[in-house]
Amino acid sequence: MIDERRKPRNKHVPPEASLSRFRRLTTATIVATFILVLIGGIVRVSDSGLGCGAAGSGTHGWPLCEGGVIPAASAESVIEYSHRITAGIVAVMIALMAWRAWRELRDRRLIVRGSIAAGLLVLVQAGLGGVTVEENLEEWLVAAHLGLAMLLLGLLLILRRQASEPQAVASSGSPALKAFSVVAATLVLGTIVAGGLVAGTEGHGRADQPELGAHTACGQQFPGCIDQGLMPFGVDRLVDIQLTHRLFMYLTSLAIIALVIVAIRGRARSRSFLALGGLLACQVLLGAINVWAGKHAGLIVGHLALGTIVWTTVVYAATTLMAVPAPLARTPREPEAARAPA
Repeated sequence: MIDERRKPRNKHVPPEASLSRFRRLTTATIVATFILVLIGGIVRVSDSGLGCGAAGSGTHGWPLCEGGVIPAASAESVIEYSHRITAGIVAVMIALMAWRAWRELRDRRLIVRGSIAAGLLVLVQAGLGGVTVEENLEEWLVAAHLGLAMLLLGLLLILRRQASEPQAVASSGSPALKAFSVVAATLVLGTIVAGGLVAGTEGHGRADQPELGAHTACGQQFPGCIDQGLMPFGVDRLVDIQLTHRLFMYLTSLAIIALVIVAIRGRARSRSFLALGGLLACQVLLGAINVWAGKHAGLIVGHLALGTIVWTTVVYAATTLMAVPAPLARTPREPEAARAPA
């Protein structure tokens, strides 16, 4: 007779419950990352990027803030520090995602590997943030910092999709729809990074950069530029940066319009494809108002927020076309009774 106390307890969480918990955690992390991007925009427009220490201050300015763990009462240091605190919260949430994936979803390799990749991406992002401060908010580092944040958001959306039940969610969509989705997502990312480069050219008190930078390089003209036509490349470095952002925007608009048409003709299941058309129109209009009205902090943050929403929507739409693989088959264990000694 087998001792009941020797029977192994089933410590495994049911697969459906594990997926549901991971999906909820991933959704919360997506929201937190979106808030982090918005706070980063506020840091930029409020001239708080060096609020915790000037360039070249070493650890005094990062990871410390004005040489301490808690910042002083200045508005710039508080805003910058709030960005770091939010980044820390996002890092903890992603670490928890990786822990849950390794502990409960090890039979889903894409979720485990993707969660680990998200953790590594957060570490790279944190290091890049420190380098950006140390290098006096160099424009290319600012753009790269924003681009990595978008990649992290995209990866989180893919992980959320992979945490769906394979029986309930299947791959759909024609090869053309998938191809246009990838092209549109790539161009949206390029537009956002180019916009980050525009923001990075603003001086914020730096002697080597003008106060407004490429934001007003074309004056208050859109779609024209300084009375020299639509795309007068070569006039000035700042003009070229502004025009690069606009060129990406034009290409993105064409790609999204084509994507919406293909989705309608192919009767795509997800309504996110249709939403992209309206979001694109609002974003282009908001960008034009940004130029016509001059520099206004609220408009700039709103433009960043809506651009991030366009990015998450196009990535989400693309993920609806992804197949969700079934979990790896587990090797059945020998029954306990068969292994028990006579």
